[in-house]
Amino acid sequence: MDAIGKALLDENAALRAELAVARAKASEDMALIAAQKLQIAKLERQIYGQKSERSARLLEQLALMFEELEASATEDEIAAEQAVAKTTAVAGFARKRPERNTFPEHLPRERVVIEAPTSCACCGGQRLRKLGEDVTQTLETTPRQWKVIETVREKFSCRDCEKITQPPAPFHVVPRGWAGPSLLAMIAFEKFGQHQPLNRQADRYALEGAPIALSTMADAIGSICAALEPLRLLIEEHVLSAERLHGDDTIVPVLAKGKTDTGRCWVYVRDDAPFDGAGPPAAIFYYSRDRKGEHPQTHLANYSGILQADAYDGYNKLYAAERKPGPILEAACWAHARRPFFVMADIDANVRRKAAGKKEIPLSPIAIEIVRRIDALFEIERSINGKSAQERLAVRRASSRPLVDALESYMREQVAKLSRGHDLAKAMQYMLKRWPAFTLFLDDGRVCVSNNAAERGLRGIALGRKSWQFCGSDRGGERAAAMYGLIVTAKMNGVDPQAWLADVLARIAAHPAHRLDELLPWNWRQKDKAAPALAA
Repeated sequence: MDAIGKALLDENAALRAELAVARAKASEDMALIAAQKLQIAKLERQIYGQKSERSARLLEQLALMFEELEASATEDEIAAEQAVAKTTAVAGFARKRPERNTFPEHLPRERVVIEAPTSCACCGGQRLRKLGEDVTQTLETTPRQWKVIETVREKFSCRDCEKITQPPAPFHVVPRGWAGPSLLAMIAFEKFGQHQPLNRQADRYALEGAPIALSTMADAIGSICAALEPLRLLIEEHVLSAERLHGDDTIVPVLAKGKTDTGRCWVYVRDDAPFDGAGPPAAIFYYSRDRKGEHPQTHLANYSGILQADAYDGYNKLYAAERKPGPILEAACWAHARRPFFVMADIDANVRRKAAGKKEIPLSPIAIEIVRRIDALFEIERSINGKSAQERLAVRRASSRPLVDALESYMREQVAKLSRGHDLAKAMQYMLKRWPAFTLFLDDGRVCVSNNAAERGLRGIALGRKSWQFCGSDRGGERAAAMYGLIVTAKMNGVDPQAWLADVLARIAAHPAHRLDELLPWNWRQKDKAAPALAA
């Protein structure tokens, strides 16, 4: 090859390298911007709470965008390194990565020492002396290992009386003890906590070399639910003894003959943290084939207190003054009432629609003003969250009541100017007809202004529907409701549900019945924390 041809090749390689470096720098910038947007969104959500009804979905979208851009930036960085290696005319490129967090101390360490040289690479001398060492830490995982535990019970006979003695058989959650508590906990948590149907689990286990029949796993689920029923009843008793409950429901598709029916899953959440209550958080779930009012009336037949829920007519009998054991006080959800106004006041959504070439949604100055006023109430609530009921009430009477009174006057003035069928009028009438329920928080410091606690409890079901698609039967819906309550309660108390299930399944048979409360998530966590100190 002549000199001109070689020069052209070098120039071409340099241009390719410059292009690759430029592309890598652009990808790095885009990934950095996405990371900052995600961080800003998380901080805004942490500081301002549910400022936007779509904030949770927006965070997921931003996280996915960041994930894709970060992966693309790494690919472009590698491509730039390869291109730069082919030329000497272009400077290399290295991304600026944030400093990595150290690995948790509780993780076990495996020390791998690279064999040291036996002679000097320079002079060949063998008089080497260690000066120190450099340690590189790499996080690694071991693929799931399956094993069979053989429990042996030896038999002995007495040479004096010929009586045969043998230790009693250990308790097994499932008949014949084919599965240990950790495996059972994994199957149950995968099904109800991660929303992976048993058939998908069976396929994965078979590929890992441990085939388990679908019928065998389904049988195990029934045994697990039966074993944990006493704990579910204790959690139910704890929830229904609350001063204030959050209630909500969501649809649950149920398999029927040749079709899919729509069942309901009901949740009642106890969360005393907002008013500095002493009771630990917990949730219970119920399943029903329809949404008749008789279901919540049965669920709360013996309850008397405050119920935060939407304006479902099925709750109305619970609020009756003549109800026994007493009326339930209705507390309405300001976040729920805010949504229709927000749809007519979402300026950002219109900007996105316009950029996408879609028709813009007509915005209402009245809706924008109402949203602004409601947001001011939420701003006050964020400042008193976690304080005592008396402190919350004092701040509300001083700061929130004037805003609420002004909002009521504004809405009554505006609704009189609109036709009865106008969407804005309907949204205002929804609030004005239930004004005592919306203003109960001004007279009781225990009341929250939103029902977000119940909606958080149902979030897993909404996500899981995309995976399991439907319940197989009404009994299946009831089992799912029972397990949802156990798993969600564990999560609310900061407990790993799978670890808790494994420990409880191993201990519950031998645990004294009068001390079952020790196995509840909030008590189990305290004992789990104390274990290392006792062992030391």
